[in-house]
Order: sequence, then structure tokens, then C-alpha cells
Amino acid sequence: MKLSKSLILRNIRNLFLSFSLSVLAIGSVHAQDGKKLFETNCAACHKVEGNSTGPQLKGAKAKWEAEATETDIYTWVKNWENAVATGDGYATAMAASRPDKMSKFGFLSNEDIDAIFEYVESDQDPTGPKGDAMADCYVDLEKQKLEEEANASTNWVWYILAVFFIVVIVAVGGLRKQLVNANRVKEGNDVLPEQSRGEVLRGWAWRNRKVVSVLGVVSFLTILVFIVNALNMIGVYPNYKPEQPIKMFSHKLHAGCDEISCQYCHNTVEKSRTAGIPTVNVCMNCHKSIDGHTEQGKKDVQKIREHAGWDGDQFAYVNEGAPIVWNKVHVLPDHVYFSHQQHVKVGGIDCKQCHGDMTKETIARIVPVEELNKIEGNVKLTRPTLTMGWCLECHRETGVNLDKSGYYQEIKKRLTTNKKLYKRFLEDKDHKVTVEELGGWECAKCHY
Repeated sequence: MKLSKSLILRNIRNLFLSFSLSVLAIGSVHAQDGKKLFETNCAACHKVEGNSTGPQLKGAKAKWEAEATETDIYTWVKNWENAVATGDGYATAMAASRPDKMSKFGFLSNEDIDAIFEYVESDQDPTGPKGDAMADCYVDLEKQKLEEEANASTNWVWYILAVFFIVVIVAVGGLRKQLVNANRVKEGNDVLPEQSRGEVLRGWAWRNRKVVSVLGVVSFLTILVFIVNALNMIGVYPNYKPEQPIKMFSHKLHAGCDEISCQYCHNTVEKSRTAGIPTVNVCMNCHKSIDGHTEQGKKDVQKIREHAGWDGDQFAYVNEGAPIVWNKVHVLPDHVYFSHQQHVKVGGIDCKQCHGDMTKETIARIVPVEELNKIEGNVKLTRPTLTMGWCLECHRETGVNLDKSGYYQEIKKRLTTNKKLYKRFLEDKDHKVTVEELGGWECAKCHY
């Protein structure tokens, strides 16, 4: 009898554990279904927290149950017009709160809708694991400031060390003179007569005239090289990186982590001389809904919205706004002609050849040629970025795709059918025709 009771109790316990695990499993599946349903049906217009095209969903169900009197949220989700038709004041107010009307989701069951709201009310991070992976994409202004200060302080260290060594040399020279005089007094000799520093220096130079002559020649050549290098760097600004009005803007975030194409923002790059600075309306295509992920990022997004004349509470444009004034980074002289269309559309040049890998940059800068050469696929050059020598060297090294268009195909046809031209341009040069050979070094190509 005791054994029988023990078996009964054990079976009851096992049944209870199985039931509990089943409930937990069902709840987990339910939450997963809710996430999938949210991402499939709701995420285009709603965020879990924060308003977008539609209001935030977290807390929406509880608010509906507290405010609505004639209908429920299930009716609203399936067909909002039916909810308004009941005469419910809250449903009518919700319908009028946004200019864009909500889609109808009649195919969702009450259980599906419950699963969605169970997901949005859960404590899990609505951004998912991607949030941690994206952390490295955001600009850290404090870190940038510390790095800039560290670089500036490094330069000052060298100046301080130079002054320190000069003081040490002068002090040692004075101490040496005192020791010599003390030794002469000890030996019963008169102290050395007082001399000015100029007389001491001239005397030392005469006694060591061979060494001084060599040092003089080396110093002269060093100064001459320094002057020539300084003259060559006139108008050359490697790493020039002006501050921009939107402090947190990052190419690394937009082009790298979010994988937005360069042409989406710089939309004239294939049809104009200039790549084009994106208008604030281009920014607003995304930032109507995206608020920013850090405190400074949220401030910058709000600044963009103010420039666009956008009111997030009304979810509408309330004034004309004003353009964002970006600071130009790559500046060519007025007498230089350059066309992005010619290089990008016709020449097929990748942006990274001149601008570097922007998926790893924050705000734009003039990338030094040494860094450009490290990027896979780039033509390796030696002249400083954005100089005439840099452009000419690129034209000399870059081959032309003779199959790209009818114009080049005609050139290829003439080269392959004329033995003399074939030998000159193709056979002896590994079948490579450069931009230089097609007129890329003619002065009038780039200068007015």
C-alpha cells in the first residue's frame, strides 16, 4: 500500500514537472512567434519604444483597454475602420492622430495579436543581438577628443625635451668652466679671464674647425631639404578633417554597419562633376523614424529634424526649415577641372581609390597616399593625395577597359587591326592601354 502511494506521488510530480516545462516552452515559442510577427507586420511603421510612422507599441494595449469603451484593440488591428465605425472616441482620435492610415491585418488572429504585444512588453532588448554588434559603429566624442589631445601633447613633448637638453648643455658648460678654474687655483695658477659666450663659442669652433666644417655642411643641406619639402607641401593637407555641424555623423555607421550605398547620399556622383552633398530631406528618409542610439546622437538627429522643419510629435513638416551647412573637405583650385561622372561612371573608379575605405571612417578627411595604398584593389601611387603629381601618376598607371563602351571598342579595333599600333600599345605593354596614352596627360583635359 505504501509503495503504491509512493508511485502515485511520483507520477503526480512528474506530470506536474512536465506540465510546467510545457507551459514554459509554449511561452517561449509564443514570444518567439510574437517577435517574428512584429518584425513581419509591424516593424515597418512601429517601434517597440518611441514613435515612428505609427505610435510606439509598448503600453499601447494597456492604454487601449483603459481608454476605449465601444471596441477593443483586436478590432482595431484587424480593420481600424470597423473600430472607428463603432463610434468609440479613442479609436476616432487614434485614426486622426497620424496622416498615414494604418494597414489592415484581418489575417491575424487574436492569439497572434496577443503574441505581438507579449513580445513588445517583454524585457528583452527589442534591437536583439545586433545592438551589441553595432556598439562599435557609434562615434565616441570623448574618446576622439582624448586622442586629439594626446596627439597634440606628443608634439609638445619634443619641444620640451629640446629646451631641456639646451639648458643642460649650457649648465654643463658653465660647471666645466668653474671646475677648470678651481683646478688652476689649486695648482697655483691664475683663473682664466672672463669671456663672453660669443668668444667662448668662437674659440671652441676654431679649435674644432674640422668638426664644425662637417657639421656646417650637414646643417646647410638639412635646412635646404627642409625648405624644399616645405615648399612641396604648399597646398597639401594630409589628414585634413574639418569639424562638421552634425558631430556624431559617421560614415562607418552609415556606409559600414548599415551598408548604405555611397550613391544613396551622394546621388549625383554618376551624372555630375560633383558627388553632391546630401540634402536634409535625404537624411529625413531614415531619420523620421530613427532617433539615434546615444545621447549626442539623439541631439544630432533632433538638429537634423529642425533643419528639415519636422515636428516629431505631430509627425509632420511644420515649416520650410534650413539647409545644413557642411564644411568642404576636398577642395581643388578654381583652375582645375574634375568630373566624378567621368571617373566613376565612365572610368569605373571605386570611391576608395581617392577617398579611402569610408566604411571605417567617421567624418570625411583627406586620406594620405600611404593609407590609400594599403587598401586592396587600389592603384599604388607615391605622390601626396589631391596633388597634380598624384593625378598624373594615376593616369599613367591605370589601364582603360577597352570593352566598356562603343568608343573604347572602336579604339581597341583600330589597335588590334594595325600591326604597328598593336606592337606599340598592346604587345609590348601586356595588352594594357593607360589613361595617359589616351590623352590623360594633356593639359587642357584638366585645366581651363
